[in-house]
Amino acid sequence: MGRSLGLAVSLGRINFGRFVMLSRILIVCTGNICRSPMAEALMRARVKDRAEQVQSAGTGALVGHPADPDAVAVAAEHGLDLSAHRAQQASAPLLAAMDLILTLDQSHSDWLNRQYPQLRGRVHKLLKWQNNADIMDPYRQPRAAFVRAFEEIELGVEDWLARL
Repeated sequence: MGRSLGLAVSLGRINFGRFVMLSRILIVCTGNICRSPMAEALMRARVKDRAEQVQSAGTGALVGHPADPDAVAVAAEHGLDLSAHRAQQASAPLLAAMDLILTLDQSHSDWLNRQYPQLRGRVHKLLKWQNNADIMDPYRQPRAAFVRAFEEIELGVEDWLARL
């Protein structure tokens, strides 16, 4: 927040007193069918009018695939609908359009910063305020892994919302 208004506007941020609104948020995982769709839906539901766009993508996306059935079920238990989700690849145009890029584990942050060094400063882990922890990938794991991932995602989303 110690940035000048000119820089804030150029990054798509709007200053409202002590709060800064980030207009476009992207959440990144690997395949974009498990963790990031749950995080996208939860962030979108909780951020309300504080962001104009929340999306998700993958570093190795299963492009066009729907969310994993266990992710759909766990999200539904929390009132979130993933039925329309289709995986997309994290691409240069998509990434460049985002103000904040949240990753689910360190490998995603490393990949983004290596492939797109111009994004440094916009890439952060979802669990930044939880010792910068990773959220384990529940892909091909028992349903309990999806429940745990959702709980950790919820913690990260709440931490970010308190700071946006």
